[in-house]
Amino acid sequence: MTPEPHSPTGDFPAGTDTPRSGPPPGCPAHGPGPGGLSRLHESEDLKKLYEKLRAEHGAVAPALVHDDVPVWVVLGHAENQQLVRSPAQYCKDSRIWSALGEGLVKPDHPLMPHIAWQPMCAHAEGDEHRRLRGALDAAVAATDFRSLRRHVNRSVQRVVNRFCEAGEADLVGQYAEHLPMAVMCHVLGMPDEYDDRIVEAARDMIRGTETAIASNAYVMEALERLTARSRAQPLDDFAGHLVRHPAGLTDEEVSQHLRVVLIAAYEATANLLANVLRQVLIDPRFRSQLNGGQMTVPQGVEQLLWDEPPFSTIFAYFAKQDTELGGQRIRKGDGLLFAPAPANVDPRVRPDPSADMQGNRSHLAFGGGSHECPGQDIGRIVAEVGVDALLMRLPDVELSVDEEELSFTESIASRHLVELPVHFTPRPQQDVLQRPSHENDAPPQQDWHIGATRPTAPAASASPEPGVEPPAPVPPPPPESRPAPAPGAWQRFLRWWRGY
Repeated sequence: MTPEPHSPTGDFPAGTDTPRSGPPPGCPAHGPGPGGLSRLHESEDLKKLYEKLRAEHGAVAPALVHDDVPVWVVLGHAENQQLVRSPAQYCKDSRIWSALGEGLVKPDHPLMPHIAWQPMCAHAEGDEHRRLRGALDAAVAATDFRSLRRHVNRSVQRVVNRFCEAGEADLVGQYAEHLPMAVMCHVLGMPDEYDDRIVEAARDMIRGTETAIASNAYVMEALERLTARSRAQPLDDFAGHLVRHPAGLTDEEVSQHLRVVLIAAYEATANLLANVLRQVLIDPRFRSQLNGGQMTVPQGVEQLLWDEPPFSTIFAYFAKQDTELGGQRIRKGDGLLFAPAPANVDPRVRPDPSADMQGNRSHLAFGGGSHECPGQDIGRIVAEVGVDALLMRLPDVELSVDEEELSFTESIASRHLVELPVHFTPRPQQDVLQRPSHENDAPPQQDWHIGATRPTAPAASASPEPGVEPPAPVPPPPPESRPAPAPGAWQRFLRWWRGY
């Protein structure tokens, strides 16, 4: 009889009877863990590791996370879709996770802020999921997206004003990490909470560091204060819509859902914004397509959602019963990682990873199924306007280092660009209520129109004779006042699209 494949909760990798040998020389994984399994959290290059696992195990591979906790990582595009669209077989309720029940996952595990069960729609099922998700979707639907575009433009002005006069900046630390948090704090209803500390706390949570739990507590304190204020006096913001919804969310449910929206939208947008700006700066073809009109900013954003999804993996799904996925035997209680990064380059759906994917939204960057990211349209707007407005303010922005010098920090959850140093012509600050532009810092031009005499340079005046005062200059006649031409249909559309 053929031996039954083992679950990753056993001693050996699924589909084998004996431990596999260690990784070959040059493998990005540090040492193998129990059963020869790769430790995802120790990999220096998860892209290479995922392809190694795909070659060895296929579309679903066994692996380890912190403290050698076993999980399945789902690498295939179709298998990831099956995972998120099969609620009868898989759920996000970690209370059924075998590793948790067996004591392998400690309370201080770095991934607990992501995995621990909480009273929110991301971990609920059935009627409870519909109740909670209904309140969240209603709050998103109440968002005025035209007003949101206007606020993103104003936030761009504030953020760029901090460095525009210097002629140089780091577009990750000074722009991509700040703009989404400034916007999201406004959307949720807590603009006063936006500062460097909440940006760092959000970043720390996502990285799953040793201080992730403390950072999570800091963010939750801010959201609990917001919930209490909204309960006492609900406003027309995201928090206000949640507390007023007929679903009757408790204070804990409100604050937990605010956390989901804040962190998911912030991290996804910060990474997406940095990746699009990086592509603009390193790829002249990409930039010329944007400048020349062959590609819109939204199309460029979608391309990067394929190439560099903001989340490499999303924690986590759990098997509700014994089942099979990608040819692997999945046991009840096994944990599985939904993995957009390797799924988006699955050779079965994308034989050429460099292929142009513009107009194709079948990527998995925002998840799928009943738990698909509810705030993805907010994130798209922040990224699209953030790129467009920055290039309007700094049209000659250029990378200050060679592309090879750019580096990334990588966690299981995401791949994050460390710095994006740039230089540009120093420009004055702009009024935050003004539409982002570089035209207002050009030298003023004398009014001229057809039929008028072209202005000429004044002739050099002869030196006056000694003792004779030169004649007083005669002021030129005031230019003829003519009304500005009415903007055309295309200009009116662009002003509306950009929120002005």
